[in-house]
Amino acid sequence: MPEEKATLPLPGATPPVGGRAPAPETLAAGAFAGDWQLVRSLAAGGHGVVYLAAHRATGRRAAVKVLSHVYAASPEMASRFVREARILSRLRHPNVVEILELGSLADGRPFVAMELLEGRSLLELVFARGRLSLPEAVELLAPVCTALDAAHQAGVVHRDVKASNVFVESGDPPRVKLLDFGVAHAAGPDDPSITVTGERLGSAHAMAPELIRGEAVDARADVYALGVLLYQLLTGELPFWSEDQFELERLHLSAPPPRPGRLAPVPTAVDAVVERALAKRPDERFGSAPAFLEALRAAAGLAGQAEEHAARAAVLHVSLAPAGGLEPADVLALLELEDAAAGRLSAAGWEIDVRASGTLLATRVLPPAPEAARAARAEAAELGAGLSESLARAAGARCRVEVCLHAGEIRLGPDERRAGGAVFRIAEWVRDAPGGFVATAQALEGLSAGR
Repeated sequence: MPEEKATLPLPGATPPVGGRAPAPETLAAGAFAGDWQLVRSLAAGGHGVVYLAAHRATGRRAAVKVLSHVYAASPEMASRFVREARILSRLRHPNVVEILELGSLADGRPFVAMELLEGRSLLELVFARGRLSLPEAVELLAPVCTALDAAHQAGVVHRDVKASNVFVESGDPPRVKLLDFGVAHAAGPDDPSITVTGERLGSAHAMAPELIRGEAVDARADVYALGVLLYQLLTGELPFWSEDQFELERLHLSAPPPRPGRLAPVPTAVDAVVERALAKRPDERFGSAPAFLEALRAAAGLAGQAEEHAARAAVLHVSLAPAGGLEPADVLALLELEDAAAGRLSAAGWEIDVRASGTLLATRVLPPAPEAARAARAEAAELGAGLSESLARAAGARCRVEVCLHAGEIRLGPDERRAGGAVFRIAEWVRDAPGGFVATAQALEGLSAGR
């Protein structure tokens, strides 16, 4: 099956050379961006165009964003575009939009293929509905908090959390996805923060005071934005607003946080949560997104309902990568292998959490008792090794099969639904398995040496 993960070297795109006119800004239907054939334009803005696309081999639909010529010619903006895709690919969280491919067009412009989301942004929801009830606000903010917690644990500060960057998918219950990590700060020398001279990072109406002052930021800057978002959901208005940006920044820097209870029927304890989240000093805010969510649930009287809890889980990552050029018959054979792997895992009681082309991620919650958990991990190791062998036999020389077993923390919501956790940060534990199957030390802890 064609690979849906590509890399694009930094800095970004190469502008047209030789004085030739640039290619058209909007690509025609039928054109290809990597393995994705464009169907039609979905949206266009100053930064680029988003298309509906289908994968040439699997037919999977996706949203493909292509950077505009103007921004692609800027090394800073092209690098930011690429960097955002890399951050999102690294996070791999159920409440963060999934990246499928990153690459460049023939004219040098970078593109990114993302999972196709159907629904509307949280901002559109507020515009259509007006202020939301307190339980609705908590329900919508909970997955945003879990997504931010995963980002913060990975050393990433979003820096632009706002209603338009939260997408609410259609369904019951609706799924919530955090979008747009374009101005995120990722810790580490290999992932520097990129700032364009003279440009503010983030949106002025939700910007923490330390961001306005250009100081170093951490998770508490996103907690401030959560306070802005909570106020907006409960009242239908922003806590601070002015058409003059300097006045708006002054309000964030020095004006006391307004109470949502002035405009909405909410408990005074909720007013206190907003006030603390919008504190001017980071050390006076909640220290993390989960701490903010816990306080909000308690203030809303929902502490005993729909709470997440931590557990231990075994997790299997299955990779099916083509060994060379694929014929159409090979593509169908690999799809059958993927179906077979998913079916075997499901039959063994595993939850399929991620299924992209050539990749499966499945989890199984471990029993709380140590001996039972150890036995379950041993069973998982046997399953992983057997799955690797059977897939390799079926694939022959057409495909490279790698299966990695790990054990770690998982976050569970109502009805044991997966809500995140360290096991979904696959970049931290997935290892190459040249022999077909490999298990991490956490998965094998306490098992026999020969396992």
